[in-house]
Amino acid sequence: MRFLLGVVCFVVASLALAGNQQYEPLSVSVRAALSGSVADRKPPASSFRNYTEAVEWLSAMSPRLARRIPDQNYRLELLRTIHYEAKRAGLDPQLVLGLIQVESGFRKYAVSSAGARGYMQVMPFWVKVIGRPSDNLFHLRTNLRYGCTILRHYLDIEKGDLFRALGRYNGSLGRAEYPNLVRGAWNQWRFDSVTPPVSQSTDIPQP
Repeated sequence: MRFLLGVVCFVVASLALAGNQQYEPLSVSVRAALSGSVADRKPPASSFRNYTEAVEWLSAMSPRLARRIPDQNYRLELLRTIHYEAKRAGLDPQLVLGLIQVESGFRKYAVSSAGARGYMQVMPFWVKVIGRPSDNLFHLRTNLRYGCTILRHYLDIEKGDLFRALGRYNGSLGRAEYPNLVRGAWNQWRFDSVTPPVSQSTDIPQP
């Protein structure tokens, strides 16, 4: 009984900070722009500037994620997709990694008590507002596309103020706990501070 109670408490605690974006009426032009941004087209090319950058970034990030996602092929697919969607939205990929860490703990099928879904804990109302009925928020790239587009939207609304944008993303605008947690996680994912030499990596992926 104590074990089950502990599991329940752990799950509740892990979902306590999950996203709860609030619906706000959008102008026709903003809705059209966001709809265009989430159109689920296959990425035309890599978001890395060159092969070396890809190998260095993936080799730095992959070992840190291995405990949460043991499958190397899927882990690399997730990292490549995070990098692509973050860059596409004009975001720092490490910021997105930090946000995912706080929002879902890198659980693909996480669902919050408010109904937010997936890695970036996207609220289902966004599908009706800017997406298509067939959009699946548990699909890896769809979830990341929505999440990055929404965060970019909130950054634009807040004129680049990350603290307020993160508050909007989490539905906790004006409170410091969530933005501070994401920024703390972002610092843990900083690339240049702990990047291992490629020659010493045991997990060198193909970009």
